[in-house]
Amino acid sequence: MSKAGQRVLSTLRQMIVSGELEAGERIAEIPTAERLGVSRTPIRIAFRALEQEGMLIKLEGRGYRVREVTPDEVAGAIEVRGVLEGLAARQAAELGLSVDQRNGLLECLAWGDLLFDKGYVTEEDLEAYHDLNRRFHALIIEASCNPAIGSAMQRNEHLPFASVSSLAIDRNNLKQEYRRFNFAHMQHHAVFDAIDRRQGARAEAIMREHANATLRYADLFARHDREESQMRVIGGAAAL
Repeated sequence: MSKAGQRVLSTLRQMIVSGELEAGERIAEIPTAERLGVSRTPIRIAFRALEQEGMLIKLEGRGYRVREVTPDEVAGAIEVRGVLEGLAARQAAELGLSVDQRNGLLECLAWGDLLFDKGYVTEEDLEAYHDLNRRFHALIIEASCNPAIGSAMQRNEHLPFASVSSLAIDRNNLKQEYRRFNFAHMQHHAVFDAIDRRQGARAEAIMREHANATLRYADLFARHDREESQMRVIGGAAAL
């Protein structure tokens, strides 16, 4: 996917997370493209990707509907991902890294250091982080030499926010996003250190915690549910 397409995809994810696109809302290519100021092509690609991620439902006619996503659903999918990636990290540590795998992981770490060492991030930095993050995780899965983990990950990725690529970026609060992604990058350093030292149990624990950091998405959905419930109560009282 192109950088422009990735940006559109991330923006739409964030709109769903924030509630700007509400559960049950119908969305179509042309009005969404006009809303975001882009052509229809990246919108079409993003819609298909979000359908695969379990965040949109394709309608029989044209367009899509925003799928209702519950906090429990997000939390469950992320917990499964943590178990699978933790297992991959442990097995990678037990087997040891190949020269290419070790160099690839070090390149990801060095790339991340360049992004975060300056003390802030731009939208372009976070797009670059998306690429290095995906590569870092893929290398650990590869290093496990366990094809069953990759197969299980692919099945799980059809659930909302279960994929390592399912990043939602709040472009209105890049200071917060710097802290969040810099912390994730520090976890990358820690899990690499554990794998490189052949410390399987430590690598597994760090990788599971790394996945659990994504549970903020579940917290956001829970918060939106509470806010909507409060608004309904307030609206009902006003009607009385």
